[in-house]
Amino acid sequence: MLRGEVAGLTAAFLWALSTVIFGQLGKSLSPLVLNLAKGGIAIALIILTLIVQQNLQPQLPPVAIFWLMLSGVVGIGLGDTAYFKSINHFGARRALLMETLAPPLTALMALIFLQERLGAIAWGGILLTVGGIAWVISERVPTAEQHSLNLKAGLIWSVLAQLGQASGAVMSRGALANTTVDPLWSGLLRITAGAIVLVILVSSRGAIRQQLRPLRSRQLLPLLGVAAFLGTYLAIWLQQIAFKFTPAGIAQALLATSPLFVLPIAASLGDRVTGRAVGGVVIAIAGIWLLIGAS
Repeated sequence: MLRGEVAGLTAAFLWALSTVIFGQLGKSLSPLVLNLAKGGIAIALIILTLIVQQNLQPQLPPVAIFWLMLSGVVGIGLGDTAYFKSINHFGARRALLMETLAPPLTALMALIFLQERLGAIAWGGILLTVGGIAWVISERVPTAEQHSLNLKAGLIWSVLAQLGQASGAVMSRGALANTTVDPLWSGLLRITAGAIVLVILVSSRGAIRQQLRPLRSRQLLPLLGVAAFLGTYLAIWLQQIAFKFTPAGIAQALLATSPLFVLPIAASLGDRVTGRAVGGVVIAIAGIWLLIGAS
């Protein structure tokens, strides 16, 4: 069965949809507040789902709880915040381009720490997928971001984000593979741990209530709810399914295909899609085909 691969691609699609909304929200909310708010909404939705499923007594080995919580601290609490900050300093296009480092980095870390070896076909699929994504993202386009960029800071935050993403993925895979841990519960543990870190970071900057005041906006809150539902609640649930049933490097490569799904969304909004972008998509699809075949 290809449930892990399908889950990874679906999560990437949902992240693409939510990224458009998060981009708008980022103009009014700081990265820390945005990350904390979407996490809080996702936690409430997951708990509600567990109640409906009557899944309130899970089998969670202490070791798995430790690694999943640490994964949430590193991957969500620190990694996602670093990613949002990299967008602010680096611009969305460069930040997305740097994200292509995560799949091969994840595969290498999984090889070192989980002894998870990938064959030549799987590595070829990862490189093709990442190469296609990079080809799409690296295309030069007119932008109004240039005057506000800080390339050095953006590079530092982006590297930290990819390290957090890769290490969080490997920890999740280690906790989920060959265990009975439910992906929904693992998602809850990861997001909760990340939220705890974010509360600490937000409180260190002053009164939390004051920083959360923009969330009272009737214009922002509905958009945040939709983005959190798609990009955090559903996408993290699917991400955990991908990590449970698919090797970490392959899962991360499939999860990184969000920019490819952004293209049709951009086209539907009136943006021009170039031949280079289409070519990059074709290359990435060939890589995805190899990855699925190698699973």
